Amino acid sequence: MSSSSPSPDSLADNPRLIAFFLTQFHPTPQNNRWWGKGFTEWTNVTKAVPLYEGHYQPHLPSDMGFYDLRLRQTRHEQIALAKQYGIGGFCYHYYWFSGERILNEPLDDMLADPQSDMPFCLCWANESWTRRWDGADHEILMEQKYRPIDDENFIRDLLPVLQDPRYIRVNGKPFLIVYNPQHMPNAKASSEVWRKYCREQGLGEIHICAALTHRNEDYVQFGFDSGVEFPPHNVRAPNISAEVDFFQPFYGTVMQYADVAASYIGRQYKGGNVFKTVFPSWDNAARTNARAVAIANGVPDNYEFWLSSTVDAAKAAGQDLVFINAWNEWAEGCHLEPDRRFGHGFLEATARVLAGERRFTSFSVTTPPNPRQTAGQPAPVRGFYTDLAEVLSYHSARALGKLRTFVSRRPLLRAMALPMVRVFNRLRAKK
Repeated sequence: MSSSSPSPDSLADNPRLIAFFLTQFHPTPQNNRWWGKGFTEWTNVTKAVPLYEGHYQPHLPSDMGFYDLRLRQTRHEQIALAKQYGIGGFCYHYYWFSGERILNEPLDDMLADPQSDMPFCLCWANESWTRRWDGADHEILMEQKYRPIDDENFIRDLLPVLQDPRYIRVNGKPFLIVYNPQHMPNAKASSEVWRKYCREQGLGEIHICAALTHRNEDYVQFGFDSGVEFPPHNVRAPNISAEVDFFQPFYGTVMQYADVAASYIGRQYKGGNVFKTVFPSWDNAARTNARAVAIANGVPDNYEFWLSSTVDAAKAAGQDLVFINAWNEWAEGCHLEPDRRFGHGFLEATARVLAGERRFTSFSVTTPPNPRQTAGQPAPVRGFYTDLAEVLSYHSARALGKLRTFVSRRPLLRAMALPMVRVFNRLRAKK
């Protein structure tokens, strides 16, 4: 059996690999209104540019091209590819705002399509949408209101999905992830409403899992059954951006893949029942540009070692699931789907791990990303005017940020400024 196609026995011996799945790859009325007609995730992806010499941007797809998730053929090809390399299910991000759903067309069509024969579960992406992609962090596009009636309405809307025979269960219970339980007014009370409703409707017990995001590392406080890691959230690794020679002022974070992955391997949590997660690579410069979080050396060999260490640890702990972030987060540089640089490299690494191959005993690629000074070579020559331009750019950006915060906290000023901001953003988008 080729390593590109794990045997049924090897799949049975390992935890099931579940890949997070983004449904942003199709136009919607809301995105047309907020970002311009025809906007999809590909719009951000194709705008990305390298921030330093050797920086891998943009991430561009190979096999399936710039697909549209409204097409069933696309979804069937994704399922076939994922199964070929041993992925055991997709976890779709689910966008529900007090009864209004967004980016739901691919999910709805999957539910109506028996040929989409891939196990799946949902992660409720319960955070408000803002214009954070273009810097206007305080302009809310879609708000999570958490009204008193929302708890029962949410689980009522979700019940047919949880009853689908393809829906992933843990110990016989439908498995539901909440991305930001810490944002909920009373997550414990909400989860009790959900459990009670499911019992009354004959579904039985459900398994509720907290994504460990935004400094939350404790699922127990919410009355949930488990947690799931969500790297790079809660990462513990040094920022090495000061060692990188950027093309423009940079205000984000650069970390080494090996440091990031090592910070999750063996990490312990309160409650103990936390599902492990790995990512193939990470670089969200396509969305945030100079504010990016970029993980250097996210290459198949490093991913293979992290995944193999995680699968082995999960087997030892008796965990049935391991998660991968993600199948297709292209604008975050985080995808198992084939790209133009590594091809099927991450998928082939996944298959080798599931087949029991253990090619590495450590992270094999740890070279610095374009260091300012390498051993035996002088530091780059600095010029007065280039340094002055960098200082002015940095402090003007900070001043603009303070002004934006000042205006956003004053409703009258904010209302006056928003039309000008929108005009500016439209002009900038046309360049």
